[in-house]
Amino acid sequence: MIKIATIAGSDASGGAGLEADLKTFEEYGLYGMAAVTLIATMDPEKNWAHTVFPLDEKALKAQLETIFKGVGVAAAKSGMLGTAYAVALTCDYISSHKIKNYVLDPVMVCKGNDEALNPELTTAIAEQLLPLALVTTPNLFEAGQLSGIKNIATIEHMQEAARIILDKGAATVFIKGGSKLPNATKAVDLLYDGKTFELLEAPLIKTNWTHGAGCTTSAAIASGLARGLSVYDAVALAKRFITQSLYGNFALNQWIGPGNPSTWRKETLFT
Repeated sequence: MIKIATIAGSDASGGAGLEADLKTFEEYGLYGMAAVTLIATMDPEKNWAHTVFPLDEKALKAQLETIFKGVGVAAAKSGMLGTAYAVALTCDYISSHKIKNYVLDPVMVCKGNDEALNPELTTAIAEQLLPLALVTTPNLFEAGQLSGIKNIATIEHMQEAARIILDKGAATVFIKGGSKLPNATKAVDLLYDGKTFELLEAPLIKTNWTHGAGCTTSAAIASGLARGLSVYDAVALAKRFITQSLYGNFALNQWIGPGNPSTWRKETLFT
């Protein structure tokens, strides 16, 4: 079995975070492991308001020891880290264990929020983790935070943000524009490797039930890399995967709904 790990938060509702990652790893036929950085809960008495409970540093380090020293992985991704020590520990274990296939999903908000949970971590993520990332997968908000371009509203803005983020150390930048660009008629994402801009397009799926889409996409990219795909092929396959997942979207409750990672079983992606 090809082994892969996620360093991420746990979503108590099951649609995002490490739960989405592990579901994705399973769909790719991989053996997934998880180091829990925090637990995110939602209050049904307060319109699904989020609360975040970070795990302590000792508990996180013990998990990373188990995964990276005790087992070993072909690839890893990180999602919501939440604390300065989680960033530092992720940097330590990815670098010391020489994980080449590392995907950084710089998660800064919970779905439905528009402010970074921990703005002070943006600098730490940029300085410590971007230089280790084979691929980083910011959405438009996160790309704005990392690049300093606060209102990314065009493909040209996405390109400029990608240039800035790559200059900060990432080997490849994949900006998830999706349906968030103004007047979007397709789900458009941008891949930049320092030489070429590649636009990846898919049908625009008009739904509010996209919880966990970013986590799923980055997990799918890491999974493709673990299976030996090139960066471009891993990203292109992940684009197909998340599109199929969103075709299977459903309402979890009145506030939120995820895609369905198993939807892609209707396609034959691996032989």
